Amino acid sequence: MNALINGINLVYEDAGSGPAVILIHGFPLCRKMWRPQWNKLPLSGYRVIAPDLRGFGESDAPDGPYGMGLYADDLVGLMDHLEIEKAVIGGMSMGGYVLFNLLERYPERVRGAMFITTRANADDESGKAMRLQLANDVRKFGPQVVADSFEKLLFAPGTPDERPKLMEEVYGWMVNTSSAGLAGGLLAMRERKDYSSLLGSFKVPALAIGAELDQAAPPATSRAIAAGIPGCRLAIIPATGHLANLEDVKAFNAPVLDFMASLPG
Repeated sequence: MNALINGINLVYEDAGSGPAVILIHGFPLCRKMWRPQWNKLPLSGYRVIAPDLRGFGESDAPDGPYGMGLYADDLVGLMDHLEIEKAVIGGMSMGGYVLFNLLERYPERVRGAMFITTRANADDESGKAMRLQLANDVRKFGPQVVADSFEKLLFAPGTPDERPKLMEEVYGWMVNTSSAGLAGGLLAMRERKDYSSLLGSFKVPALAIGAELDQAAPPATSRAIAAGIPGCRLAIIPATGHLANLEDVKAFNAPVLDFMASLPG
């Protein structure tokens, strides 16, 4: 499905009916990473919405600058379009940075927050330099430089050999992403706000999901979020990497469903 939001065409999945769950993909991915969730969570009575952020997947990729605030504004625009007043919102990796922005600026729209293989802290100086270099490279050489950089980082160490088809599919998503969107996303992450010291101010039911073998956001980053947000639940998915939701669908969906069931009606 697609909608005109803030002057651009946003493409999204909308599956099932019931309380709404919005899932925000990570970098350099797209809504298709949530396929196991939009196939399974509706069976438990939930409506799952998974958008392609601007610049990613099949959504428009206008010239930048992009930013976490702009991605958040687009999501609120999509909620308005779909007449969803409040939703449980889950953000994976970069999607988690968007979720922090939503919580800061639109807390009344978030019924529950799920921080998925993400972190609250911002990039350090060397991280910022690497993002800038990669943004310049992707403009010059195309999306495969990002795909090659991220391919191995996204999975547990054994997964590339054990599940070549999954690797191939995810690599395909990355190389088919617009260079403008990738560069915009890299610079948006480079400039993102550090929420480490603000975690205690979020008054929302929350769940932090980490992955035991995550090479991009080790479990310590999820533990820090859970320790900082009052009452936040914590789940570490065993034997999975950054894309835990694809590597072990059942083990990932279980804490999500438990969290959803715990929310006041």
